[in-house]
Amino acid sequence: MDSEDPQERPEEITSIINGLERYNPEAVGNLEEYLRHQCEHRYTDSNANRTLLKLYQLNPDRVKDEVITNILVKALTCFPSPQFSLAMHLIPPSILAPNSRAELPEAIAKLRELSNQLQGSQYARFWATLDSDDLYADLTTDIEGFEELIRIRIATLISHAYREIEMSILEQWLGMDDADAMKFVTETAGWKVENGIVKIPRNPENEAKKSEVREDVNVDMFSRVVRRAWEETA
Repeated sequence: MDSEDPQERPEEITSIINGLERYNPEAVGNLEEYLRHQCEHRYTDSNANRTLLKLYQLNPDRVKDEVITNILVKALTCFPSPQFSLAMHLIPPSILAPNSRAELPEAIAKLRELSNQLQGSQYARFWATLDSDDLYADLTTDIEGFEELIRIRIATLISHAYREIEMSILEQWLGMDDADAMKFVTETAGWKVENGIVKIPRNPENEAKKSEVREDVNVDMFSRVVRRAWEETA
């Protein structure tokens, strides 16, 4: 899934991103509407969303708090790519300051915490944090299938690193109970479970590769080492 230049992007948005319209304040409305479409249809256009944040930088009077948080939540679903950090760098420091825009600084701080946990592969902690405050539910409510998108990303990364994993551990990492986790593993991921062990099919990422280490040492190199050792002891 390409979150930088997705195939779902309409031509008019491409024109905005690649042309002078990217500096036109009137393009804000089109980009905001496009963001709503992304939220409803489970894809992300990080390039377009960064363009919107840049327009917010240039036109602070047009900033909408819920748009900023929706962009950040969409970026969360793209981990471990740096999309969240790239979006954060485009948010003016004045907006991040406490008491600057009511609840926005707190909301951004909470989303940053989630991002740090995902980037650090602290998946069980991520789900615990997500359930710890109703504000998280408010922040993610506009993002259709947010939790499933996160689970799919986690499962993808697991498939890159493991051939087998205990079901009990996977349940914690997916933030799911027994039945729901089993359904996700077998139906969504297409993996098999045998005696409490999840079997992940071989793929180019999790397949063991034989590495060959070659050390090329010629006579001249060896003689220099011997000569240096002799000089140090002399």
